[in-house]
Amino acid sequence: MTTRILIVEDDTTLLETLTYNLSNEGYTVQTATDGQTGLQLAREGNFDLLVLDVMLPHLDGLSVCRILRREEVETPILLLTARSGEMDKIIGLDSGADDYITKPFSLGELLARVRAALRRKKRTQPPRHRLTSGDLTVDLIGRKVEKGGQPLSLSHKEFDLLAELMQNAGAVLSRDLLLAKIWGYDYAGGTRTVDVHIRWLREKIEDDPSHPRRITTIRGIGYRFEA
Repeated sequence: MTTRILIVEDDTTLLETLTYNLSNEGYTVQTATDGQTGLQLAREGNFDLLVLDVMLPHLDGLSVCRILRREEVETPILLLTARSGEMDKIIGLDSGADDYITKPFSLGELLARVRAALRRKKRTQPPRHRLTSGDLTVDLIGRKVEKGGQPLSLSHKEFDLLAELMQNAGAVLSRDLLLAKIWGYDYAGGTRTVDVHIRWLREKIEDDPSHPRRITTIRGIGYRFEA
């Protein structure tokens, strides 16, 4: 399952550097340059970690922390700040952050703190049995799918394909990967099977299957479930 990280940083040079290096580590990265946009993305997106600058336009990072924790958003938060005083760190952690790193910092230290935060999240987070996206809900245990509160009838492979895409929302999954994971490495058919099942899925979960908004095609590669 792809790990998704949201970076909220108004220093565009630092933002580009962090995005480049975290992407190279295999993480799926989304970005924002102000606190208000970052707050909205954090509320809507299914992120595994938030990397949040303290000094942000429109809404500062500490306020973003407090609002998210008040709304019971439990995504781990790593604060970035130029303030190194003990009281600054205490205020940051008391605002709901899980860790605190002072600028300037080395890339190695940042990556280590990211890995540590993700390990802690993995240890404390219960398994996810329900996936949601807008009015679409997938019950992984009961193998049930609802759209707008109404049950959908999916075949075994359609369900597995939808679950795989939603569990990796925001990431591009190749046809070959989907074929291997859903049909198995020994399956003798070609990737056209994936395309056919994607078409059937779209007919059931999209408002307009001819203009899909949930499952998008990445030309020449595969498909992505839009988070």
